[in-house]
Amino acid sequence: MIEYKAAFYEDRDNGWFLAKVLDFPGVVTQGRTLGQARRMLNDALREMTEWLLEDGQPLPHPDPSVSDPNADVIEPIRLIIRVRSGAIAP
Repeated sequence: MIEYKAAFYEDRDNGWFLAKVLDFPGVVTQGRTLGQARRMLNDALREMTEWLLEDGQPLPHPDPSVSDPNADVIEPIRLIIRVRSGAIAP
C-alpha cells in the first residue's frame, strides 16, 4: 500500500468538487459531491498507476509534507497494487 495526499476544492458557484492527488502529478478529476469526487479520484489514481506501470515508468514517491492551503479538504488516499496471475512476462 502506498499513501498519497488527496485535495478537494469546492466550487461554491456550481456545487461541484475538483479533486487531485497532490503528490501524483496528472491525477485530477471532479464530482458533483465530495463522495463522488472521492470515488472518481480513486479511479483516476488507479488508472494513472496502471498506465505508468504498463509503460514501464516509475510511480511518484509520496510526499508526506505536501499541502495546499487553498484546498477545502486534504486527506490520505491509499493505492493498493495487486499483481494478477500471468501479468508478469517471463
